[in-house]
Amino acid sequence: MPEVIFPGPEGRLEGRFAPAPKPRAPVAMILHPHPNAGGTMNNRIVQELYKTFQRRGFATLRFNFRGVGKSQGTFDNGIGELSDAASALDWVQSFHPEASSTWVAGFGFGAWIGMQLLMRRPEIRGFISVAPPANMFDFTFLAPCPSSGIIIQGENDEVVTPGAVQKLVDKLRTQKHITIHHDTIPGANHFFEHEMDDLMKSVDKYLDMRLDPNSPIR
Repeated sequence: MPEVIFPGPEGRLEGRFAPAPKPRAPVAMILHPHPNAGGTMNNRIVQELYKTFQRRGFATLRFNFRGVGKSQGTFDNGIGELSDAASALDWVQSFHPEASSTWVAGFGFGAWIGMQLLMRRPEIRGFISVAPPANMFDFTFLAPCPSSGIIIQGENDEVVTPGAVQKLVDKLRTQKHITIHHDTIPGANHFFEHEMDDLMKSVDKYLDMRLDPNSPIR
């Protein structure tokens, strides 16, 4: 997984990139948790999501938001970080303009940024949001949510309240033309410390279904 440096809105951004093994391969971008809480692209959940998409033949990128690691700039309360994510996706697409589909996955703050990116980028056909912080950030921008995806939550999440996530899921499920899956991982805290296998089984099961050529969800 080669280290990459690419231009962002506030200077360079640092990432790790796995190029696609074949032409027209799909693209995936993984977004990390809150920089002010120590979130980086080397977060365990971010790395596992990255490996999962890479194994499936995606051109896969994870990167550090501005002010994290070697990425330039300073934390911008999500506004600048959304621009970072858009620039990062532009960069991947410059190598893979013929990508068959585009996915975004994020954990915590990264899930919030990823779901905002859905609204800007109609080419994103699927998302994986792990513990989206529905009790801390405003998700009303998802009106309507433009693509189908899965929201995964720990039953004992002490940071993101499961009830707030359930409300978000219920709201999104009222929309037509998209399908929202929702998995709650029994016993898991916010970081899925002892339930990483269960988390990734949920991700893989969902991707198996969505990436099947006969999937009912396009």
